[in-house]
Amino acid sequence: MNLQQCHPGHTLSIGLIVNPLAGLGGTLGLKGSDDLSSHDIEGANLNTHRSMERAIRAMTPLQKYSSALVFPCWGGGMGETVLRSLGLQGEVLGLCEEPYSTAQDTKQAARAMLAAGVDIIVFVGGDGTARDLYDVLGNTSPVLGIPAGVKMHSGVFAVSPEAAGELLVQLVQGGLVGLTLREVRDIDEQAFREDIVRSRFYGEMQVPSEGRFLQHTKIGGVENAELAAADIAAWVVEAMDDDCIYIIGPGSTTAAVMDELGVPNTLLGVDVVCDRTLLVADASEQSLLALLADTSVKSRIIVTAIGGQGHVFGRGNQQISPRVIRLVGLDNIDIIAAKSKITGLEGRPLLLDTNDPELDRALSGYRSVTTGYQDQILYRLATMA
Repeated sequence: MNLQQCHPGHTLSIGLIVNPLAGLGGTLGLKGSDDLSSHDIEGANLNTHRSMERAIRAMTPLQKYSSALVFPCWGGGMGETVLRSLGLQGEVLGLCEEPYSTAQDTKQAARAMLAAGVDIIVFVGGDGTARDLYDVLGNTSPVLGIPAGVKMHSGVFAVSPEAAGELLVQLVQGGLVGLTLREVRDIDEQAFREDIVRSRFYGEMQVPSEGRFLQHTKIGGVENAELAAADIAAWVVEAMDDDCIYIIGPGSTTAAVMDELGVPNTLLGVDVVCDRTLLVADASEQSLLALLADTSVKSRIIVTAIGGQGHVFGRGNQQISPRVIRLVGLDNIDIIAAKSKITGLEGRPLLLDTNDPELDRALSGYRSVTTGYQDQILYRLATMA
């Protein structure tokens, strides 16, 4: 199936919906943003505007094609602000009446854009936002997700804001971009906060089908892998220095490291250990920065790749922010993954999406990945930025 081409003289209508709260729970270790309280929102510091920054990165390439485009949008921080900052004229279809947007605002915006007959809806958020859109649109209208949330298990997202921008440029330039049905998934945030993954298939939505730009659906569960993870963990722990702080990201492979150390583990959060002792459980960005304030202390980051997607940073571990990574040092990052997880990528690179394009580029290239006991491979890390 092919998405309508934008031939010379044809005006492409790109609807924009931004969830201003998307990703705000990530740096606080809240596991999601679906049920943020006003206290959480204030604590997450709205001045960071993660979702708006990522929307701007995706929409910037469209500035040169503005004469061939129209941008139906929702008012204020749900779309209009982003377009105005880029000098793009948005057609405001409605406004959010409350100080903070809700799922109902997202659904109302989607209904209005469906009625306006937009060619494609670009949305900025995570799985919760995708689910809200699916509730309204089903698979009746093409969408493209700009990843900005804490949870992004669905296949409707571009791998990065820049990848979304490249796809949209292909449409504007008249490229014959196909459509495919991709999964919308979400998880129970309350269970997620208790380290229980309950992933639910909601349905499928139409998405532009340039495979290298689209995120693969996250593969859940433990790999064949308990033995492979145990082998990896044994070598990682054997190589640990007693006077070094280790920031250990989420995942079943990193959980094996915590098991090997004999300390409690936050399966879907970030933990900090030193000398086989748990220093911080379920750490936030701020608690990590506080630990790293003493620059004389040695530190390392241990992360794994998300099965199926291949993301190393930017999916579920936003607590390990660009500031944290730079304080630890780009050479002090250990990537661990079973070989089955790497072969499952079918040659695609491991992905970087820290929300800092300069850092993503600096981290890109071939890096060592620990795949077993005394077993490492060189594998490529890349960014679409």
